Amino acid sequence: MIKKKYTLELIPKIAKEIIKNAKGKILLFNGEMGAGKTTLIKEISKQLGVKDITSSPTFSLVNEYQTNRGETIYHFDFYRVNDEEEAYDMGIEDYLYNDAWCFIEWGENVQNLLPLEITNINIDIVNTNQRTIEIKIDG
Repeated sequence: MIKKKYTLELIPKIAKEIIKNAKGKILLFNGEMGAGKTTLIKEISKQLGVKDITSSPTFSLVNEYQTNRGETIYHFDFYRVNDEEEAYDMGIEDYLYNDAWCFIEWGENVQNLLPLEITNINIDIVNTNQRTIEIKIDG
């Protein structure tokens, strides 16, 4: 487990650590609204070679990106999901079990549908300019 404080300037370094230490390609981002989940996902996507504009899929539930190496990244935001059935209806299992990178925000709303082997990234707000991040690998 890795736990450290960081500021906005350190996000590229933190993103590299996450990529290096992730167990598999399913990353679960936990933290309150405004903690920096989407900002961190944007940097990880950039470092994996995504050239497209990345944004939170708050209303569409999932955005798909391609890396410059032809890999697919799925970015989920389950904030507005009220029932796990909604995730089933969108075909979540097809996304999670196809060897693509999956970045998941608000995963607690679909907790029972997630694989056991995931990398949990917990982000806590210390103050306006600083966050604490904890990387925990489950599985």
